[in-house]
Amino acid sequence: MKRILVPTDFSETAHNAMQVAAQLARRYDGEIIMLHCLEIPLHLSTARETGSLPDGLFFIKLAEKRCSEILEQPFLKDVVVHQVIGHDEIFRDAELITQKQNIDAIVIGSHGASGFQEMFIGSNTEKIVRTAAVPVLVIKGHHQDFEIKDFVFATDFTEEGKSAYKQARNFLTDTDARIHMLFVNTPGDFRTNQEIKEQMSQFIEGIQDTNYTLNIYNDQTVEKGILNFSNEIGAQLIGMGTHGRKGLAHFFNGSISEDLVNHAQLPVMTFRI
Repeated sequence: MKRILVPTDFSETAHNAMQVAAQLARRYDGEIIMLHCLEIPLHLSTARETGSLPDGLFFIKLAEKRCSEILEQPFLKDVVVHQVIGHDEIFRDAELITQKQNIDAIVIGSHGASGFQEMFIGSNTEKIVRTAAVPVLVIKGHHQDFEIKDFVFATDFTEEGKSAYKQARNFLTDTDARIHMLFVNTPGDFRTNQEIKEQMSQFIEGIQDTNYTLNIYNDQTVEKGILNFSNEIGAQLIGMGTHGRKGLAHFFNGSISEDLVNHAQLPVMTFRI
């Protein structure tokens, strides 16, 4: 993970994401590409026609100033950070920069406050997750020390999920983190333990890694199962594969109760299948 893209809108959540990205950059001897997308008022977008170019430049200079202020943060000391100013929707600029600058991963903050659905569905974060060709780490809340010891990897144990698992393991290179592979059994898609275990056996064939556990968890929805299991084992990160255009909506078929909301503060990492 040598090149990390961090979209920022200068909010507190973006600040939290930058802090985590800085820790990752140090761990992997990498560098950060900081992206801010300008939101110039419509009447200034046709500056050449209206003669308002100086006003448009004001927004550019303001963005550059705020980016410079971020670079002065102590947590970025000795970390290489490149600044990029975008002019399109953030997910489009992120996709373009990922391709042009060989980005290895994206770290982004989320404003979501009510579990995975608020965290992803319909948001800029969800759009980036859906279109990104690289892993996306979604940070929610402040993480002074981003150390992963227990990583919950939610999967249906199908063959296509192996590529996501391999990406997750690569992310954990040079760490002692254990991956807890998780199948959530729900009433709407119930399977017997024997059926699930047979699929698990097929899934782990050829996997050289031994630092993992296999887990079956029964719950009302996949989302509840992921959150409840992660909370029970004290995990620091949740991971899952995503099919790109389908996004993450197919994971979430029910709302979560209020007592689970606080447990959704865990970072979530998605891997393109």
